[in-house]
Amino acid sequence: MKKMLIIEDDEIVGNIYRHRFAVEGFEVALATDGEAGLTAIRRLKPDVVILDLMLPKVGGVEILKRIRAEEATKSLPVIVLSNAYLSSIVQEAWKAGANHCMIKASCTPKHLIDMVNKTLGGSPGAVAAAPKPAATPGPAPVARAPVSLPPESSEDDGAFQAELRQTFLNSAPEQIAKLRGLLQLFVKSEGDTARLPNIFTLYRKVHSLTSNSAVAGLVGVAKMASALEALLKELYEKPKNINASTMRTVAHTIDFLSVLMEHTSGQDPEKLPPANILIVDDEAISRRAVIYALEKAHLKCVSVEDPLVALSMLSENRFDLVFLDVDMPGMSGFELCTKLRALPAHSKTPVVFVTGLTDFESRARSTLSGGSDLIAKPFLFMELAVKALTHVLRGQLGITRG
Repeated sequence: MKKMLIIEDDEIVGNIYRHRFAVEGFEVALATDGEAGLTAIRRLKPDVVILDLMLPKVGGVEILKRIRAEEATKSLPVIVLSNAYLSSIVQEAWKAGANHCMIKASCTPKHLIDMVNKTLGGSPGAVAAAPKPAATPGPAPVARAPVSLPPESSEDDGAFQAELRQTFLNSAPEQIAKLRGLLQLFVKSEGDTARLPNIFTLYRKVHSLTSNSAVAGLVGVAKMASALEALLKELYEKPKNINASTMRTVAHTIDFLSVLMEHTSGQDPEKLPPANILIVDDEAISRRAVIYALEKAHLKCVSVEDPLVALSMLSENRFDLVFLDVDMPGMSGFELCTKLRALPAHSKTPVVFVTGLTDFESRARSTLSGGSDLIAKPFLFMELAVKALTHVLRGQLGITRG
């Protein structure tokens, strides 16, 4: 019987994985922080480890380094779960010796089972015939909170997933209320001493939301939550970037998560055609910055510097999202927005102004010309990525604005 250790700080998610792998014939233990995970590795000598990178006490990358530094564990298979938007940490995990890195936002228990069997040289179901291990108490640092067992046959995977989905959705209003409450605590707090713990707590709550929505198979919610998680992590680590713009983005994203949870019958965004995005800016550096931000959200785009060329492209092609500079030669962004709104294909296309003009008059003109949103230069790459993903998901899933 293969032994597995899951190191995951969200105990609900960890126990879902734990019991699902127990059904597949593994002897499974769960550790809910990095220190407990290291202790459990040395004590249990598992055959495979499932490792979340964002852990309290000792981070996932450090755990990987310690595993590879010890003779007894240097060849231990480790499958990492991470946020798609934290590419630098994922790269660190690869360098530290991860066998596989899986994106948490799109990783259901079935996906993880398949990857574990592949890593161990088996095939899905290869160990399913093994007897389910009896419930035995684990070592002191290993958490084993009881939860109801999932169905035991592969035919019941759909029913199990549906049950997880419904359980998640039942708790959704409470989860959103907690996020809004934490945001309000942050807004009302003064000084970094009070503010940073609040935004860290908000970040950890969104981190948990990403995990829970992913195991429930709600790809759109998990994708949006993981982007917000990455933005909040950056704001916590670089508090000088906390301003009115970034906090508006956080608030709007929490509101949109609530809307996403109410539209779970929509299509899976992973199975829809990629979004077609247009960037119009006469400054090459600015265009490159927007392109880079969109790449962080795994969104592709085309960019042009001439607003007249852009208008011609808009007349002949359908775009799902448009980013406009304001101050451009030949035609301002406000003028271009007014003209594109007259095109039937773009009467409701989201238009985001990216500009250094943030005074009241400019904001008013952006709205009057038909703009949907505005972000000030210089901007955080992750903030623009979050805004773009919000608009794209809304359009892909056919969610109308309230």
